[in-house]
Amino acid sequence: MENPDQNNKNKPGKDTSSSSQKDGLETSINPRYRRQKRYSPDIEEYVEGISSGNRTMLSQAITLIENSNPDHRESGQKILEECMGATGNSLRIGITGVPGVGKSTFIESFGTHILEEGHRLAVLAVDPSSSRSKGSILGDKTRMQTLANHPDTFIRPSPASGALGGVAHTTRESMLLCEAAGFDIILIETIGVGQSETAVHSMVDFFLLLMLAGAGDELQGIKRGIMEMADLIAINKSDQENIHAAKKARIEYENALSILARDSPARKPSVLTCSATEGTGISEIWNKIKRSAEQSKESSRFSARRSEQASWWMHETLNRQLKDRFYNHPEVRNKIKDFERKVKRGEVSPFRAAEELLKII
Repeated sequence: MENPDQNNKNKPGKDTSSSSQKDGLETSINPRYRRQKRYSPDIEEYVEGISSGNRTMLSQAITLIENSNPDHRESGQKILEECMGATGNSLRIGITGVPGVGKSTFIESFGTHILEEGHRLAVLAVDPSSSRSKGSILGDKTRMQTLANHPDTFIRPSPASGALGGVAHTTRESMLLCEAAGFDIILIETIGVGQSETAVHSMVDFFLLLMLAGAGDELQGIKRGIMEMADLIAINKSDQENIHAAKKARIEYENALSILARDSPARKPSVLTCSATEGTGISEIWNKIKRSAEQSKESSRFSARRSEQASWWMHETLNRQLKDRFYNHPEVRNKIKDFERKVKRGEVSPFRAAEELLKII
């Protein structure tokens, strides 16, 4: 006797599963569904879209550059190369600070003030990545609601993905694409204060360090190197009830800065107080940054600094790509686990193992 289900299984309309198989592909039970071929813009379309200020195209181009797929990264680099002629016309500001200093709140208030002057603002924020899952929350858009909803603002959170220096590996490329899209003020928010903040310092025109008052010994909570790089220290959360502690901290920082070595005698960083929640001191900080940029351009320090930064990033990119190519080399991948076992068992020193692996390439 024939099985009714067997007899009817190939007849249309009798498939009761959530989806059916056709030519090895899963198809929807919706009779009106048609699988859409994914549309991928070509390089010229990306460049044209970015040049016209299309934020969707800008986001997609940054995603290509951040992608781990070599083909996607190559496409992203081609887009960047085509856009290079339209870059370099922004004021680049790096913002870092101690944990709990309120960087996102400050950027919300500071960015809103900048927008009121008619500028177009891009915020590149870097979120820490988990060392286990490699994931990031990427919550800056939820923390900066006013900026996120403004038509002249572009906010791009990116995962650090193990990169040192407070920024992602591709932050500089993202910054250049934002410039090509017509954003004339770029804010780069770092993960936080650390020993490797040279990365963000080497891509911005002005480096702003946010600090707190009344949080213990202020001068012990931060590395000396970061203070030497700062162009301005702003003591945030200088609210009415905290104003006396903020004034005291300002004097302490001014005294500390007076004895630190500077890379240029012309650079005389100052210390200001502000309250991002109350909106006080924000205009003073912005005016200080503008004056500093104008003076820097008049003395040619501006262009000289950017030239040095470009050279620094060439070497930084070389270092990163050499490391990537080493670990992705087929023979290295085959032998590195064996060397790890030998090192753990004490059969070979870590230094000899590294030397032997380097010989492979």
